[in-house]
Order: sequence, then structure tokens, then C-alpha cells
Amino acid sequence: MKRKTKKEKVMIEQIKNGEIEKETTHIIVEIIEYIPNAVVSRTIIKKNSGNITAMSFDEGEELGEKTVPFDTYIQIIHGSAQLTIKNKVHYLKLGEGIVIPAHQSHCFNANVKFKMISTIIKSGYEES
Repeated sequence: MKRKTKKEKVMIEQIKNGEIEKETTHIIVEIIEYIPNAVVSRTIIKKNSGNITAMSFDEGEELGEKTVPFDTYIQIIHGSAQLTIKNKVHYLKLGEGIVIPAHQSHCFNANVKFKMISTIIKSGYEES
């Protein structure tokens, strides 16, 4: 059995009940790793009023088209991403962010591997 590294032990300690432990510092790009041929997500905060999720995309992966009933803020924290919103392609680089409007179809493509933070705030909207 492989022994866990100090970094892996710290990450396990920081994650409690599906969220990052409160009042514990972390390096945002290190809270999620790349897994070959996969899209990975890790919950940072999950509440009834919204959530924050870190995601990693291996090169060549995609997140299929979907629609969310709330505005979603995306920020690239490693690499670069291709995001299509309502048939318009956006190329996002490290540090760039964008708001995906509520009820707009969108999808992600990883021409190169990348990591992002997704923030959804649910207050102020009603399901349509």
C-alpha cells in the first residue's frame, strides 16, 4: 500500500463533510489534482444559497452542454479553457473569469488541461 505524502495528508485533513475545513489555509490550485482522461470536481463550499467548486479537466476532456438556472462565475486557476456559451466560443487564460448567465446553454472543452473555480449564487432567482 502506497504511503500518503504530507501534501495528501493535509488535503484529507482539510476536507470535512464534503467541504474544505473552515479556518484552514490552502493553495487553491493544489486542492484538486489532474486525473488522466477525466474531469474531476471537489466541493469547497456547498450551501442551499449556492456553492463553490474546484474542477480539473485533463487534456481532451469536455463537460457536455448544460443549462443552469443561476448565474455562474468561472475563474481559470491553471492552464486555459475553451468555454462555449449559447454557441459563442470564449478562450479563457490563467486568472481570467467570466459570468455564464442564468438559463444559457454552455459547455467546456479542454484543448489543454486546466483547473477552474465555479461559483453559483442561487439567491435572487426562481426556477423557470
